[in-house]
Amino acid sequence: MSLPVPNIEPIDYPFPPKPVPLDEAQKQAYKESIKRLLKERDAVLVAHYYTDPEIQALAEETGGCVSDSLEMARFGRDHPAKTLVVAGVKFMGETAKILSPEKTILMPTLEATCSLDVGCPIDKFSEFCDAHPDYTVVVYANTSAAVKARADWVVTSSIALEIVEHLDSQDKKIIWGPDRHLGSYIAKETGADMLMWQGECIVHDEFKAKALRELKKQHPNAAVLVHPESPASVVEIADAVGSTSQLIKAAQTMDNDTFIVATDRGIFYKMQQAAPGKNLIEAPTGGNGATCRSCAHCPWMAMNGLAAIEQSLKAEDDSEHQVFVDDALRVDALKPLTRMLDFAKTLNMAVKGNA
Repeated sequence: MSLPVPNIEPIDYPFPPKPVPLDEAQKQAYKESIKRLLKERDAVLVAHYYTDPEIQALAEETGGCVSDSLEMARFGRDHPAKTLVVAGVKFMGETAKILSPEKTILMPTLEATCSLDVGCPIDKFSEFCDAHPDYTVVVYANTSAAVKARADWVVTSSIALEIVEHLDSQDKKIIWGPDRHLGSYIAKETGADMLMWQGECIVHDEFKAKALRELKKQHPNAAVLVHPESPASVVEIADAVGSTSQLIKAAQTMDNDTFIVATDRGIFYKMQQAAPGKNLIEAPTGGNGATCRSCAHCPWMAMNGLAAIEQSLKAEDDSEHQVFVDDALRVDALKPLTRMLDFAKTLNMAVKGNA
């Protein structure tokens, strides 16, 4: 059974200005400077799937990684570099600091936030959790370090189903935060008793089922790939539902030659690498107008430009770029993260054992 919490007030998200476009000569100059600075700073660049393609390519060219938020942090933790440059949004930098407290964590800008993070303030979320003390608190990785510290479990979209199934098998009642669409999808799939925090990703919330059906008619042989942060009406149309890495795998392994993709268009860079020759089409959103807040690309991810990356590495005072997490808070946030990592390790061992 899934019960929503009372609606929180609409949030006026602090949308950033769009980045200034660079010409090819400027791009090349920044890239060469960043490559040099990474070596000088003993640093490695890790980038999220939703950053712009040129940022993802630069991470690959310099020995970094392109992945989801948890793998970014895990890669950084295990890499010998003393400094991590995290191209993503702030909660990703915080997660990296939680797992690698001894390392310097830099971000192109600390102003790059996330609607899920902003929409789940620790004071209000703690108040809600305190009102339901018999519930196990499960929060999505797209949250602040403070919210993670308040949780019993942290999950990513790639393992959320399995963890909730595990908790449900123990008759645990669950508080889920913050993405209501992902939470509702998991509740439907598992039948778990879940109380939903009413957050949303502004990118995935904008995909439109009616327009998606019309697009599907134009491409009847296309498979529809949907991230579960999308509305239920969009998820219902999907041929495959999953996390960023799972959707990339679906494009690679499914027989279709055309895919309609309902997630941030930044994923197309790695998806095209994994499935060369296949046709990738953006799923429809509200359109490029007043009704479209993201138009299938996170405005905060777009803040991770080449100029900002260079500045984070060359600034004499990097306080405007460095991520700090209070040590007591970090210790508390590490517990639910470690719980997830241990669960994932056990799950992977079980899968390999049954292979």
